[in-house]
Amino acid sequence: MGIPPKPVLIATVVLAATALLAPVTATAAPGRDRPQPHPVREGGGRDTAVATNALRTAAPALQLDKGNGYPRRTVLDAPPENPADKSIKLGLAPYHSLAPRLNALQQLGDRVSVEVAGRSAGGHELYLVTVTAPESSQQARDQERMRELIENSPSAAAKDKRIKSSYKTPVFINNNIHGNEWEGTDAALKLIEELAKAKDASTGKLLAQNRVYLNVTANPDGRIAGTRANANGFDLNRDFITGSQPEVRVMQRIAIDKQPAVMLDLHGYVNGTLIEPTTPPHGENYEYDLFLKNAYANALGMEKAVNGLGYTPEKDGVQPAIIPFRDEAEGWDDWPPIFTPQYMPFQGAVAAHTIEFPMTVNNEEYDSLPVTELRRRAAINTDIAGAAMRATLDYTHTHRGSVIADQIETFRRGAAGEAQRPVSEETVPGVPGIGPEDVYTTTFPRAYVIPAGAGQRSATAAARLVDQLVAGDVRVERAVLPFTLAGRRYPAGSYVVDMRQPKRGMANVMLDAGRDISADVSTMYDISGWSLGLLWGANVDRVTSGDLRVVGRPVHAASPTGYVAPFGDLRLRLDDPKELAALNSLLAQGVQARRAADGSAIVPGSARRAASVLADRFGVAFSATKEKGTATLSRVRVAAAVTAGELFALREMGFEVQPVSNAVLNAGYDWSTADVLYVSGGLTYGTLNPAARGALDTFLTQGTVIGLGSRGAAFNAEAGLLAVKPVEGNGDANGVVRVDNAPAGPVTGGAPAHTFVYSPMWFTDLGPGVRADQSYGSGNPLVAGHWRASEDGTGGPADAAGKAAVVSGTAASGATVVLFGTEPLFRDHPKGVFAQVGRALLL
Repeated sequence: MGIPPKPVLIATVVLAATALLAPVTATAAPGRDRPQPHPVREGGGRDTAVATNALRTAAPALQLDKGNGYPRRTVLDAPPENPADKSIKLGLAPYHSLAPRLNALQQLGDRVSVEVAGRSAGGHELYLVTVTAPESSQQARDQERMRELIENSPSAAAKDKRIKSSYKTPVFINNNIHGNEWEGTDAALKLIEELAKAKDASTGKLLAQNRVYLNVTANPDGRIAGTRANANGFDLNRDFITGSQPEVRVMQRIAIDKQPAVMLDLHGYVNGTLIEPTTPPHGENYEYDLFLKNAYANALGMEKAVNGLGYTPEKDGVQPAIIPFRDEAEGWDDWPPIFTPQYMPFQGAVAAHTIEFPMTVNNEEYDSLPVTELRRRAAINTDIAGAAMRATLDYTHTHRGSVIADQIETFRRGAAGEAQRPVSEETVPGVPGIGPEDVYTTTFPRAYVIPAGAGQRSATAAARLVDQLVAGDVRVERAVLPFTLAGRRYPAGSYVVDMRQPKRGMANVMLDAGRDISADVSTMYDISGWSLGLLWGANVDRVTSGDLRVVGRPVHAASPTGYVAPFGDLRLRLDDPKELAALNSLLAQGVQARRAADGSAIVPGSARRAASVLADRFGVAFSATKEKGTATLSRVRVAAAVTAGELFALREMGFEVQPVSNAVLNAGYDWSTADVLYVSGGLTYGTLNPAARGALDTFLTQGTVIGLGSRGAAFNAEAGLLAVKPVEGNGDANGVVRVDNAPAGPVTGGAPAHTFVYSPMWFTDLGPGVRADQSYGSGNPLVAGHWRASEDGTGGPADAAGKAAVVSGTAASGATVVLFGTEPLFRDHPKGVFAQVGRALLL
């Protein structure tokens, strides 16, 4: 099968699978054995869009109402009209029109409720609509009790006659998560109106036995601006395992509180309409037999409904719908839990689908096509989205009993600690073409332990990891007494994740190392490794067996970890982003801190009060020390040509960051406002005008330069800085790798033994004075992910083994330079390795 190259991220490329204006010849029905290119995806590959905006913080997701009855009327405040809203050109609903329309829809009867579920990064309200038959407060509480019974006592729920007769099946429809894929919102508004007005008995029965939840627009910032990303520059559909963005935290909250059994995520643009389930590899932590049974059957219903609209290649440029599981061999997988439909099964969904509309209206087409053609395409997409929604409601309602039974069975297997059932045509009857390439299972451990005390490299990191687990609705206990497990003694205060729990898949997908799937497929949809257990900075023990006897208490939030020694000067380790944030706060307050030989910070005892405030805020420890330090630490101002994820991570560590680019520098940049230049993209030395290059050269006589990846290495070479030879690995390669860190080094001293790579790079031919701060592990350094050699046999993990991954030194110009061949800030995710960049900035 020919695999097209990956396009770059965030609104920089147009899909090759564009709907054609000219008639298209129909093709034979596709099949897995038929070689054909898979649908080209937007947003794959290393992040390359350069951050240009000031990042925003937002309030956390609101706690959704669980006890009041339905309808729940909310009078929404209408935002000011915005004639620049990009939806208008397409004849679609601009964001400012949503609140008035939803207010009117609530007045149509007693079926429609609206809640404000939170706010976007740009401050826009996020609207959650519920459509269902009216419920008293008592009835709503009964529904919540049944929902809790399904999750928490699935064996009892399986026998509960009231659940079988009275529980309303939750369906979740998520729209517009990519802001410039608009039409799901408009289809949702039409569906809400249809359900609100319908007088027929079948609609009444549907709403009496189901609740339909609709996230009207998951990304209002992008909808208004016509961008894939939110106002922080993040692709929200890559953030579900990290949860860095407020919109994603809202969707996670909906998944946990509403516990949808079936969900749709509406996207564009692939022609014909793409309807999941996916190609291999399949997520190994799912109960995939239960999932595939429902997802495939629902996909067939959606396919029939979409094709039944009557759009044709000849007349409309619309190809027949495709189902990747049936029609493609690889390239559209459900391996990582970073996407909405791949996150939802861990919260109980037994069918979850990405739907890709066929007719492209964004990016180049938005700018170049006539308005009439754009509106024709948008209307077709809206029709198709609506057909998929209605078919999903029909499937859920028709199969209500088995859908809920399968959700219960998913939770029951986890609670019982039972083995997964490999998929086959016997275990999943009705799904043709299942082969060994579809079988992905794992062996769940008995427990995970996050040790306390001397066995934990970072109590701060451990607390962050525990809070992330709890946010994912994973059950965690904290031991109140010491205990022994699998021959190891653990102190009181250690955290234990018993893997006999309903959401064991969620726990394992976060904590497990993952696996190397390089041999399984030639290409992947996106990242293939993400382990929080290896990348978030805490020690995590995987216990495969043993008698789990722990006296513990359920954890709702990690215990405080902040500490300040009562006497003397203070040492602050700089091994964690929160420690960097605390240091930067102290420096901003004028505290005179110094760097120790091991890279930590020495804080004078006179700043103990300020340190105490920060210890409470960030959960960091200031230990006593007699060391005085070797050099003064100063507040660092960073000029950064970086991605949105890197910018977000830098500011998370408390650095003062100003985005720059060739355009900014060519317009005249005041280098007296910067101490460090960080380059990972968007800045090319050779294309600067003479004045900009001269000003930059003056900065390079005394400033610090951080370079990351191929763009950073190219800048280093063009500017004549460090004498090294960068070697690029396979550009598609990504995952978790083993590394060896230089002992007591200023950049990687105290760093974890793992890091993350995307398009990995290494450095050879190190010149005089160039130091290897970190090297790839020996043998095959890849622990989890996808990293093959390129077609010519080079660029694989064997070539990287033992080579320098991070180097540093002083350039002939006088600049201090650090080059990374890894991705320590990737999408704000690998928290445990952020500090490598933070330490480099402080050199």
